[in-house]
Amino acid sequence: MIRAASTPAACSAPYVSEGMALLEEGVAPTLIDKAGLIAGMPVGPLALADEVAIELVHKIAQQTRADLGSAYVERAADRVAAKMVLDLGRLGRKSGAGFYDYPADGPKRLWPGLAAQFPVTVQQPTLEEIIERLILVQSVETVRCLEEKVLRAPIDADVGAILGWGYPPFRGGPVGWLHTLGLPEAVAALDRLAAEHGMRFTPPQLLRDMVARGERFYPV
Repeated sequence: MIRAASTPAACSAPYVSEGMALLEEGVAPTLIDKAGLIAGMPVGPLALADEVAIELVHKIAQQTRADLGSAYVERAADRVAAKMVLDLGRLGRKSGAGFYDYPADGPKRLWPGLAAQFPVTVQQPTLEEIIERLILVQSVETVRCLEEKVLRAPIDADVGAILGWGYPPFRGGPVGWLHTLGLPEAVAALDRLAAEHGMRFTPPQLLRDMVARGERFYPV
């Protein structure tokens, strides 16, 4: 995977992408953004996509596809962004229309047309299941950045997450949260999520090796 020049962007982008994946799966958009807020994030993933511009998500996907060629693996977020931008012309807040509408005479509100474009399934996940995905997808990407030496130290990751993109401080940062869960338990949870939702949740080898050796990112 090609990392963005900005490490905060590289690690926080999966939060937005996971929200868009949930939308494609048929999860109610109100539930997705509510889960993000309850998880402690300052804004829900769909609302954040609007703020950074869905068009930008689409352009990054296009460039990454061009860079990687046949090695590129399409994501749900790529399909959702392409549909919003190319088919619907909803670029995000800057255009006044994204996952939300931005009327001049009132607060933003979810676009009613989302239900027709991304039908909501009868069976919905629990808030806890959505929160687990939104939070752990950030942790696994952060560990990948550590594994690839994009980040030099866990403390850089955790402080950068809290100050850089509003990661909930009570979780201690995306690496600190793995310690809260326990590294063995975190690996088990990521393996389960990978089997259920895709390889993006696969624990990096660094994390598996640390569990095997009984190591921690931070001393006790």
